[in-house]
Amino acid sequence: MLTLYILLIIILIIFINLFFATINYLLISFIYWGSLKFLFDILICLIPIIGVLISVAFFTVAERKILGLTQRRFAPNVAGAFGFLQALSDGLKLLTKESIFPSNSNKFIFYIAPIITFTTSLMGWAIIPVGGGESTITFAEISLSSLYLLMCSALGIYGILISGWASNSKYAFLGAMRSAAQMVSYELPIGIVLCSLVTITGSFDLHAIVDFQSKTSWFIFIFPLLFLIFFICIVAETNRHPFDLPEAEAELVSGYNVEYSAMNFALFSLGEYSSILIMSSFAIILFFGGWLPFPFQNSAEYLSPLFFSFKILFFMFLFVLLRAALPRYRYDQLMEIGWIYLLPFSLFFFSLINIFVHLFNSFPY
Repeated sequence: MLTLYILLIIILIIFINLFFATINYLLISFIYWGSLKFLFDILICLIPIIGVLISVAFFTVAERKILGLTQRRFAPNVAGAFGFLQALSDGLKLLTKESIFPSNSNKFIFYIAPIITFTTSLMGWAIIPVGGGESTITFAEISLSSLYLLMCSALGIYGILISGWASNSKYAFLGAMRSAAQMVSYELPIGIVLCSLVTITGSFDLHAIVDFQSKTSWFIFIFPLLFLIFFICIVAETNRHPFDLPEAEAELVSGYNVEYSAMNFALFSLGEYSSILIMSSFAIILFFGGWLPFPFQNSAEYLSPLFFSFKILFFMFLFVLLRAALPRYRYDQLMEIGWIYLLPFSLFFFSLINIFVHLFNSFPY
């Protein structure tokens, strides 16, 4: 319990530092540039949050539509034209419902857990480069942007762990423990795959990785097996079917979020779908040339955000099809895939790439 409180304090310190850094930037803008610039900066900070929330809302509707199509049944078709306002209807319903707190739960940690999960899922969007050249849309450029993205993904697990412990429920606690083991099992191959690509490109910067692919080729054509390992890992990392063991309904009655309702439950759902979108963006940048329209081509810069959006739509469709087509794995199978297959294969490819680069003296740094 003491360790949990220490972890919670560390996470709160990180969030407080980020909050005050943002406030400090806005206050400096207000002092030096006046009220108009201050208001403009606030709007700039809100744009990615609003955009992600709208995308996530319509992602849920699109998922239900695709699942209805694959299962030959009706999807949402009542709220609004073709059912596209179903997300707004669900959001209003959850907003107006009463939040229920278990009597023996730790109410403060219980309340803050979904906020941590949702906030960490939004933090990663700050460094995702949507578009290139003069039409690039990036809210923060840092040289270690890929590591920052992995850090945001890892921090999101603490929300799930804290929620399972604070709920004072065996089902929720088992889901939280599963999530911790799953994170350790599948973040290792993700990091090793990233290091393999960094050995080739010479940079952890997402912009530099895309620029390297613009001069050579998309990495999906050069390292298709690495992409397969990476894609399986991001499916498990986002707790999506067929690796959604932390919230398995048949065994854990919804798992770590079984005691949550109303907007607290909605924040978990929003965080999960936002993580799917951000991990899809990460895969696109690493293997599909980011905003580049076609392989071996670096043109149409003004349309690059549009091409990036089309690639995200493709990955969204792929995630939904996995849910429609594949049965859920057992927990021992989940661990076996991560530790016995993916981790050794990713280490093998990492060693092979390093040997190849060393033999031909082609280190990019």
